[in-house]
Amino acid sequence: MNTTIKFNIDGKIISAEKGQTIVEAAKANGIYIPTLCNFEGLLPKGCCRMCTIKINNRYMTACTTPVADGMEIESNTDEINDIRKGIIELLFVTGNHFCPACEKSGNCELQALAYRYQMMVPRFPFTFPQKGIDASSPKIVKEQNRCIMCKRCIKAIKDEDGKSYFAFNKRGNKLEVILDSKLGKEITDALAKEAMDTCPVGSIIYKELGYAEPIGKRKYDKKPIGSEIEVNEKN
Repeated sequence: MNTTIKFNIDGKIISAEKGQTIVEAAKANGIYIPTLCNFEGLLPKGCCRMCTIKINNRYMTACTTPVADGMEIESNTDEINDIRKGIIELLFVTGNHFCPACEKSGNCELQALAYRYQMMVPRFPFTFPQKGIDASSPKIVKEQNRCIMCKRCIKAIKDEDGKSYFAFNKRGNKLEVILDSKLGKEITDALAKEAMDTCPVGSIIYKELGYAEPIGKRKYDKKPIGSEIEVNEKN
Protein backbone atom coordinates (compact mmCIF):
# COMPACT_ATOMS: atom_id res chain seq x y z
CA MET A 1 0.00 0.00 0.00
CA ASN A 2 1.44 3.37 -1.05
CA THR A 3 1.52 5.80 1.86
CA THR A 4 3.49 8.54 0.09
CA ILE A 5 1.65 11.78 -0.64
CA LYS A 6 2.71 14.99 -2.35
CA PHE A 7 1.94 18.56 -1.41
CA ASN A 8 3.07 22.08 -2.26
CA ILE A 9 4.88 24.40 0.14
CA ASP A 10 5.87 27.84 -1.13
CA GLY A 11 5.72 26.58 -4.70
CA LYS A 12 7.89 23.51 -4.07
CA ILE A 13 6.37 20.05 -4.53
CA ILE A 14 7.57 17.68 -1.80
CA SER A 15 6.79 14.13 -0.73
CA ALA A 16 5.74 13.00 2.73
CA GLU A 17 4.51 9.95 4.55
CA LYS A 18 0.83 9.82 5.43
CA GLY A 19 0.37 10.70 9.12
CA GLN A 20 3.30 13.13 9.29
CA THR A 21 2.65 16.65 10.48
CA ILE A 22 3.57 19.52 8.19
CA VAL A 23 6.52 20.43 10.44
CA GLU A 24 7.85 16.87 10.26
CA ALA A 25 7.34 16.58 6.51
CA ALA A 26 8.93 19.97 5.85
CA LYS A 27 11.96 19.12 7.99
CA ALA A 28 12.38 15.78 6.21
CA ASN A 29 12.52 17.72 2.94
CA GLY A 30 14.99 20.34 4.15
CA ILE A 31 12.45 23.12 4.76
CA TYR A 32 12.61 25.01 8.06
CA ILE A 33 9.41 25.97 9.88
CA PRO A 34 10.13 27.65 13.24
CA THR A 35 8.66 26.27 16.47
CA LEU A 36 9.05 26.91 20.18
CA CYS A 37 6.55 24.63 21.91
CA ASN A 38 7.11 21.68 19.56
CA PHE A 39 9.67 19.15 20.77
CA GLU A 40 10.70 15.88 19.14
CA GLY A 41 9.24 12.88 20.95
CA LEU A 42 6.34 14.81 22.52
CA LEU A 43 2.80 15.18 21.25
CA PRO A 44 2.39 18.52 19.43
CA LYS A 45 0.53 21.25 21.31
CA GLY A 46 0.23 24.19 18.92
CA CYS A 47 0.35 26.70 21.78
CA CYS A 48 3.21 29.03 20.75
CA ARG A 49 1.89 29.63 17.18
CA MET A 50 5.40 30.19 15.80
CA CYS A 51 4.74 27.54 13.16
CA THR A 52 1.73 29.45 11.77
CA ILE A 53 1.22 28.73 8.08
CA LYS A 54 -1.52 29.40 5.55
CA ILE A 55 -3.48 26.58 3.90
CA ASN A 56 -6.12 27.57 1.35
CA ASN A 57 -6.19 31.07 2.85
CA ARG A 58 -6.69 29.73 6.40
CA TYR A 59 -4.15 30.13 9.21
CA MET A 60 -3.11 26.80 10.77
CA THR A 61 -0.37 25.46 13.02
CA ALA A 62 2.12 23.31 11.13
CA CYS A 63 3.03 21.21 14.19
CA THR A 64 -0.53 19.90 14.70
CA THR A 65 -1.78 19.73 11.09
CA PRO A 66 -1.24 16.43 9.23
CA VAL A 67 -0.18 16.60 5.60
CA ALA A 68 -2.76 15.85 2.94
CA ASP A 69 -2.36 15.02 -0.72
CA GLY A 70 -2.39 18.11 -2.92
CA MET A 71 -2.25 20.54 0.00
CA GLU A 72 -1.17 24.11 -0.92
CA ILE A 73 0.86 25.72 1.88
CA GLU A 74 2.31 29.20 2.36
CA SER A 75 5.10 29.42 4.95
CA ASN A 76 8.06 31.58 3.96
CA THR A 77 6.13 34.70 2.90
CA ASP A 78 6.38 38.32 4.06
CA GLU A 79 2.97 38.06 5.71
CA ILE A 80 3.66 34.85 7.63
CA ASN A 81 7.16 35.95 8.63
CA ASP A 82 5.74 39.20 10.03
CA ILE A 83 3.23 37.19 12.09
CA ARG A 84 6.09 35.11 13.49
CA LYS A 85 8.12 38.22 14.23
CA GLY A 86 5.12 39.70 16.03
CA ILE A 87 4.85 36.58 18.22
CA ILE A 88 8.53 36.90 19.17
CA GLU A 89 8.02 40.57 20.01
CA LEU A 90 5.00 39.73 22.20
CA LEU A 91 7.03 37.15 24.11
CA PHE A 92 9.75 39.70 24.77
CA VAL A 93 7.46 42.53 25.93
CA THR A 94 5.34 40.29 28.20
CA GLY A 95 8.39 38.80 29.92
CA ASN A 96 11.52 40.22 31.44
CA HIS A 97 14.17 38.92 29.05
CA PHE A 98 17.66 40.34 29.53
CA CYS A 99 19.80 38.18 27.28
CA PRO A 100 23.30 39.37 28.29
CA ALA A 101 22.74 38.16 31.87
CA CYS A 102 21.06 34.86 31.00
CA GLU A 103 22.86 31.53 31.27
CA LYS A 104 20.95 30.29 28.21
CA SER A 105 22.22 33.10 25.96
CA GLY A 106 23.56 31.54 22.78
CA ASN A 107 21.56 28.37 23.40
CA CYS A 108 18.18 30.11 23.66
CA GLU A 109 15.69 29.38 20.88
CA LEU A 110 13.69 32.57 21.51
CA GLN A 111 16.82 34.69 21.28
CA ALA A 112 17.92 32.84 18.14
CA LEU A 113 14.53 33.41 16.50
CA ALA A 114 14.69 37.11 17.40
CA TYR A 115 17.96 37.29 15.47
CA ARG A 116 16.55 35.28 12.58
CA TYR A 117 13.55 37.58 12.18
CA GLN A 118 15.66 40.68 12.85
CA MET A 119 13.73 41.92 15.86
CA MET A 120 14.93 45.36 16.89
CA VAL A 121 12.47 47.57 18.80
CA PRO A 122 9.19 45.68 19.40
CA ARG A 123 6.02 47.26 18.00
CA PHE A 124 4.27 46.63 21.33
CA PRO A 125 4.85 48.40 24.69
CA PHE A 126 6.83 46.57 27.37
CA THR A 127 4.62 45.49 30.28
CA PHE A 128 7.46 44.75 32.78
CA PRO A 129 5.41 42.18 34.75
CA GLN A 130 6.37 41.43 38.33
CA LYS A 131 7.38 37.78 38.31
CA GLY A 132 9.19 35.72 40.91
CA ILE A 133 12.03 33.22 41.07
CA ASP A 134 11.69 29.82 42.74
CA ALA A 135 15.03 28.52 44.05
CA SER A 136 13.56 26.11 46.64
CA SER A 137 14.73 23.01 44.74
CA PRO A 138 18.31 21.88 45.50
CA LYS A 139 18.90 21.27 41.78
CA ILE A 140 16.82 23.81 39.82
CA VAL A 141 16.12 27.53 39.68
CA LYS A 142 12.74 28.29 38.08
CA GLU A 143 13.04 31.80 36.63
CA GLN A 144 9.49 32.96 35.87
CA ASN A 145 10.64 36.14 34.14
CA ARG A 146 11.90 34.08 31.19
CA CYS A 147 9.15 31.46 30.96
CA ILE A 148 7.15 31.49 27.70
CA MET A 149 4.69 28.78 28.89
CA CYS A 150 5.45 26.44 26.01
CA LYS A 151 4.57 23.34 28.12
CA ARG A 152 7.70 21.45 27.09
CA CYS A 153 8.73 20.82 30.71
CA ILE A 154 5.19 19.80 31.68
CA LYS A 155 5.05 17.22 28.90
CA ALA A 156 8.62 15.92 29.09
CA ILE A 157 9.82 15.91 32.71
CA LYS A 158 7.97 13.20 34.63
CA ASP A 159 8.67 10.71 37.41
CA GLU A 160 8.45 6.92 37.12
CA ASP A 161 4.68 7.03 37.76
CA GLY A 162 4.13 9.52 34.97
CA LYS A 163 3.53 12.52 37.23
CA SER A 164 4.90 15.77 35.84
CA TYR A 165 7.42 17.78 37.85
CA PHE A 166 5.95 20.98 36.38
CA ALA A 167 2.38 22.27 36.08
CA PHE A 168 0.34 25.34 35.21
CA ASN A 169 -0.73 27.52 38.13
CA LYS A 170 -3.29 30.38 38.23
CA ARG A 171 -5.19 31.72 35.20
CA GLY A 172 -5.36 34.51 32.64
CA ASN A 173 -2.50 36.98 32.66
CA LYS A 174 -1.31 35.50 35.98
CA LEU A 175 -0.77 32.04 34.47
CA GLU A 176 2.60 30.54 35.27
CA VAL A 177 4.48 27.23 35.11
CA ILE A 178 5.61 26.07 38.54
CA LEU A 179 7.82 23.28 39.82
CA ASP A 180 6.07 20.84 42.17
CA SER A 181 7.49 21.60 45.62
CA LYS A 182 7.78 17.94 46.71
CA LEU A 183 9.09 16.55 43.44
CA GLY A 184 11.39 19.54 43.04
CA LYS A 185 13.23 18.59 46.23
CA GLU A 186 13.66 15.00 45.04
CA ILE A 187 14.67 15.62 41.40
CA THR A 188 17.84 13.90 40.27
CA ASP A 189 20.82 15.61 38.66
CA ALA A 190 20.14 13.88 35.34
CA LEU A 191 16.48 14.94 35.27
CA ALA A 192 17.32 18.49 36.35
CA LYS A 193 19.81 18.80 33.48
CA GLU A 194 17.24 17.31 31.09
CA ALA A 195 14.70 19.90 32.26
CA MET A 196 17.16 22.71 31.52
CA ASP A 197 17.93 21.28 28.08
CA THR A 198 14.23 20.80 27.29
CA CYS A 199 13.37 24.42 28.10
CA PRO A 200 13.79 26.56 24.95
CA VAL A 201 14.67 29.65 27.01
CA GLY A 202 16.44 30.34 30.32
CA SER A 203 13.51 29.66 32.63
CA ILE A 204 14.88 26.38 34.03
CA ILE A 205 18.47 26.60 35.21
CA TYR A 206 20.48 23.77 36.72
CA LYS A 207 22.11 25.00 39.92
CA GLU A 208 25.85 25.29 40.50
CA LEU A 209 26.79 24.95 36.84
CA GLY A 210 27.22 28.28 35.11
CA TYR A 211 28.86 29.18 31.80
CA ALA A 212 30.49 25.76 31.40
CA GLU A 213 30.23 26.44 27.68
CA PRO A 214 31.63 29.93 27.01
CA ILE A 215 29.57 32.55 25.21
CA GLY A 216 30.63 32.75 21.60
CA LYS A 217 30.94 28.97 21.31
CA ARG A 218 27.35 28.01 22.03
CA LYS A 219 24.87 26.38 19.65
CA TYR A 220 23.38 29.49 18.02
CA ASP A 221 26.59 31.47 18.32
CA LYS A 222 28.02 29.09 15.74
CA LYS A 223 25.07 28.71 13.33
CA PRO A 224 21.70 30.51 13.13
CA ILE A 225 18.63 28.55 14.17
CA GLY A 226 17.24 26.47 11.32
CA SER A 227 20.51 26.53 9.39
CA GLU A 228 21.08 22.78 9.79
CA ILE A 229 17.84 22.12 7.89
CA GLU A 230 18.63 24.71 5.24
CA VAL A 231 22.09 23.21 4.71
CA ASN A 232 20.45 19.82 4.11
CA GLU A 233 18.13 21.45 1.59
CA LYS A 234 21.11 22.81 -0.39
CA ASN A 235 22.76 19.41 -0.32
